[in-house]
Amino acid sequence: MAKALLTPRAVDFPRWYQDVIAKAELAENGPARGSMVIRPAGYAIWERMQRELDDRIKAAGAANAYFPLLIPESYMRREAEHVEGFSPELAVVTIGGGKQLEEPLVVRPTSETVIGESMARWIESYRDLPLLLNQWSNVVRWELRPRLFLRTSEFLWQEGHTAHASEAEAREYARRILRDVYEDVLVNVLSIPVVVGRKTARERFAGAASTYTLEAMMGDAKALQMGTSHELGQNFARAFGIEYLAASGRRETAWTTSWGITTRLIGGMIMVHGDDLGLRVPPRAAPVQACVLVVKAGDGVGEVARKLASALRDAGIRAALDDRVDTPFGRRAIDAELKGYPVRIEVGPRDIAEGRVVVVRRITGERASVPVDAVVSLVTEALAADHQALYDEALAMQRQRTAEVSSVDEAFEAAGTGWARLPWSAVGAEGEAMLNAQGVTVRCLVRADGGLPDSDDEPDLIAVVGRAY
Repeated sequence: MAKALLTPRAVDFPRWYQDVIAKAELAENGPARGSMVIRPAGYAIWERMQRELDDRIKAAGAANAYFPLLIPESYMRREAEHVEGFSPELAVVTIGGGKQLEEPLVVRPTSETVIGESMARWIESYRDLPLLLNQWSNVVRWELRPRLFLRTSEFLWQEGHTAHASEAEAREYARRILRDVYEDVLVNVLSIPVVVGRKTARERFAGAASTYTLEAMMGDAKALQMGTSHELGQNFARAFGIEYLAASGRRETAWTTSWGITTRLIGGMIMVHGDDLGLRVPPRAAPVQACVLVVKAGDGVGEVARKLASALRDAGIRAALDDRVDTPFGRRAIDAELKGYPVRIEVGPRDIAEGRVVVVRRITGERASVPVDAVVSLVTEALAADHQALYDEALAMQRQRTAEVSSVDEAFEAAGTGWARLPWSAVGAEGEAMLNAQGVTVRCLVRADGGLPDSDDEPDLIAVVGRAY
């Protein structure tokens, strides 16, 4: 069988990435610079991710809402560090209805300001807290070096915003989202191992008191920030007057958080799991987990294929039937490989004459002839095993390509082939600036026991260092 014509990953990883997106029909560049058209195959994957995230966000107590796309410029300027951090990325509307606007409107880059203004109206007393909100929306950040899914001027995401009565409660919730929502989806749905840590002051979200991050290693050993959760302290609450009447009768300022994850997840999934044949979609994230292909027309072939697809669906497996016999089978098989369907079931006249079909596992590459009545149980077992196999493979690479070092020079050298771990005390602000000047960043800080640091000043912190997208 002819193989898909993709640039090999080892030859040109960025070109391979673009090839996969194009040939698996996931997305393409939009008409405006930096914009993206997400095609049905790509959007179906996003919908799976979205559903898994949304279920967990709601389980954490947050309710979905929607806030305006256009934000008065004065709102952005009410939190000085925030507007300074986002200023280079802002898209601003100055004309509406053919007339100059009295006040320019910023196209939403993130919604702390507009949601903060609403929270100030909605919160009156401690009985209104915590206020836990989430929205699914698009945002615009003017991107100088766009790359599909990874960095585009417009992208899709969810952004959560909460207000609490105490700093401790806000911190606990920001970390709950990080662990119970984001890490859970990345590990248990996308099969992606992540390092969970704290951003340094240099890398912190503009206006935040603390930023927590999930960092994943891509197939070329670069890092990709997969999601972040922020403690905003009382910065935005003070700027927008988010206050409440405490049980004591005193007026108090609330503590707020924000957190978000984006369509960047699709890019991360491609780069962590893809191979030279195309996508390998983790079974739990796959819109199509099993594709039943009719090899060619013949007595009873179509009927067997339809019954198999139906039996798989009845077993809770997301199955698709491809009976387009007017399209060459080889092309359809390659398409299934490119799109990363975890299991392919080939139904042909010779096989069913013996009461068998061919089952091909995309993730392991195994191919076997099996009895028709064994297909459902075999596919069920394969999906579970292959989900774990993808995770184990990615984790093994992350460990293999992460070096334990003791100096900034050694960290820079290690970043040429992967990540480095070294004491934060050996880096500090000066060492971080030196690394940044050479295109290397401190991805996050972690405790030796894997816990999340409360500050950059804790003793014995470990810095995880690498080149990043």
